[in-house]
Amino acid sequence: MTGSSGDENRNNDGWGQRPLPGQSPYPAQQGYPGLPGYPSGPEGQASGPGYPGQPDQQGQPGPADPQTTASTRGPRRFSTASVVGMVVAVGLVSGLTTGLVVRGTDSGSSASPAFSTTVVGDRQQASAAPAEGTVEAVAQKVLPSVVSIQVLSGQSGAEGSGSVISSDGLILTNNHVVSGSDSGRSQITVATNDGKQFPATVVATDPQTDIAVIKAEGASDLTPITVGDPDSLQVGQSVVAVGSPLGLSSTVTSGIVSAKDRPVQAGGESGGEASLIDAIQTDAAINPGNSGGALVNLDGQLVGIPSVIATLGGSQGESGSIGLGFAIPADQAMDTAQQLIDNGKATHPMIGAQVDTRETTGTGASIADVTPGGPAEKAGLKSGDVVTRVDDRVVDSGVSLIAAIRSHKVGDEVTLTVTDAQGQGSHEIKVTLSASE
Repeated sequence: MTGSSGDENRNNDGWGQRPLPGQSPYPAQQGYPGLPGYPSGPEGQASGPGYPGQPDQQGQPGPADPQTTASTRGPRRFSTASVVGMVVAVGLVSGLTTGLVVRGTDSGSSASPAFSTTVVGDRQQASAAPAEGTVEAVAQKVLPSVVSIQVLSGQSGAEGSGSVISSDGLILTNNHVVSGSDSGRSQITVATNDGKQFPATVVATDPQTDIAVIKAEGASDLTPITVGDPDSLQVGQSVVAVGSPLGLSSTVTSGIVSAKDRPVQAGGESGGEASLIDAIQTDAAINPGNSGGALVNLDGQLVGIPSVIATLGGSQGESGSIGLGFAIPADQAMDTAQQLIDNGKATHPMIGAQVDTRETTGTGASIADVTPGGPAEKAGLKSGDVVTRVDDRVVDSGVSLIAAIRSHKVGDEVTLTVTDAQGQGSHEIKVTLSASE
């Protein structure tokens, strides 16, 4: 089975998914086996057990509670994709679950199961200004630029996060957060951290990169997030994740950059188109609902879009964050977002070659075929060749070649290191990337 080495792939079922070390190959994403604790979603996915201390959810309301009102709506999906799923973090959680979690705090606030927002109030503002470079300082800077997103469709819905990229309401998020709105019968609502809510519409989406742009209608004077340079990140550097995990808006978690240039493939929502990202790996806690939010450096600059989480699967205790979260680099996300805003669609760089995405030998990406007249053929790449590097980046599989190509832009010239099938005759060729929609 082959996949495209330059996003030329037309059938994403052809992308073999590479398991993490020590894991068996990932099964097909039919209800996200890595998220057993979340009740069924709108597409009839299997229900899982409830949270500790609650009855099994099964999509039904639990006992009445004086501080929460059981919603008559169906279960909600909370966005962030995952790995035994490599699941896109739209986990499955009912509105009642969120209410019960909030009830366990001493805030005394009453959270609506339909849409919970957390307002950053005067108590924070009255305290001394935090030192620059601390997580507290980052939170105060970034929270006004990160929103909660709710998509309601009939009796079901999904929740995720987004980053403000214009003062008049353009918001960057994941495609899988808003993909349920394709029917035209869905209602999207955006909530800012100061409690304001706006109806929103989809500007455009790009399933291949899992990026979407939505517009908060009637919004003005929003605070756009500052975009940083993910290429400057170093492994071990501190980062902060901001979003709405499990519907708990304005949540801040911190960790480090665990790895860079990590090829990650996740199945699309409800059998939709899969995405493959050239990810930043982090141990900052990322849970269902964080999808589309912000991964920032300690200057409060956006460096990644949390999109995928790894889960062990199996038992309730193994669901949620296990310290393996993956984010789309901010420069790649913003490039796609700008294309969506300007053109309503995005193009992707390609070399014009098909690669075997099932091979995980670590020796390179085996070229299965080349497109006649395409960039690869013009550069001298042939069927049976093995690509071992893109510029200075090591390529150990077909998936990693696709991710490496996607990290560039259309028109870039890259240097491929190529051997024959036996690993002999290493040589370099230069390829100019062309566009594939």
